[in-house]
Amino acid sequence: MSGVGFFSRLNNLWTGFLSLWIEGVEAEHPEAVYEAAIEERITNYNGLKKAVSGIVYLRNKLEADLKRKSKELTEIEAQINVAVDMGEDDVALVLLEKQGTLTSEIETIKADLHNAMEQAEEAKSSLISFQSEIGKLKREKEEMLAKKANAEARIKINSALDGLSTDADIKALDGVRESIHKLEAEADVAKEVGSSGLDHKLKKIKSQTANAQAKARLAALKQARTASQAQAVQATVKKDL
Repeated sequence: MSGVGFFSRLNNLWTGFLSLWIEGVEAEHPEAVYEAAIEERITNYNGLKKAVSGIVYLRNKLEADLKRKSKELTEIEAQINVAVDMGEDDVALVLLEKQGTLTSEIETIKADLHNAMEQAEEAKSSLISFQSEIGKLKREKEEMLAKKANAEARIKINSALDGLSTDADIKALDGVRESIHKLEAEADVAKEVGSSGLDHKLKKIKSQTANAQAKARLAALKQARTASQAQAVQATVKKDL
């Protein structure tokens, strides 16, 4: 294989690698790509605006020249008539030569002015189109970045729902959930240990003792009331006899 062929293939390989790298950068940093494109169009717009200003300046200058020379031609035409009336033929000849020169210059200025006006209109149209393109690209940037953010959010949510997310916030939530479950387990252990301990047994015995005492007092009250009612009945019977 020749050296030229080798370097050609190497260059193609490098070009392909560079292209893939650029595509990767564009995918990861779309905002920077849009900003660069917008900045480039703004630079071109400013350059075009300077060119348009030059054309407009030329148009304005030609218009001023046409106005000045047309006025001068009108004055010379009047002077020619006066010279002829006065019989000043030599002066009339000079004025007629100036009239011819001015007429030729005016025709040239008119042609140049016509071209300058057409160029100015075309340049202004291009300037307006450039301005519109910049605005359109700015709006596209906002829309595409919003779509990108929305897509990333949906992917993130889907990953979380599928249990495949490795994001730090999801891991942090898992850690919080686990720690809360551990605290609940510690509380359950304390409850279970407390229910089988000596203090719990004493409380249970005291509760049962208090219940038994209350039942005994209730039985005594019932017995006393029954005896009182029986005595009252006996007393009534004796009284009736």
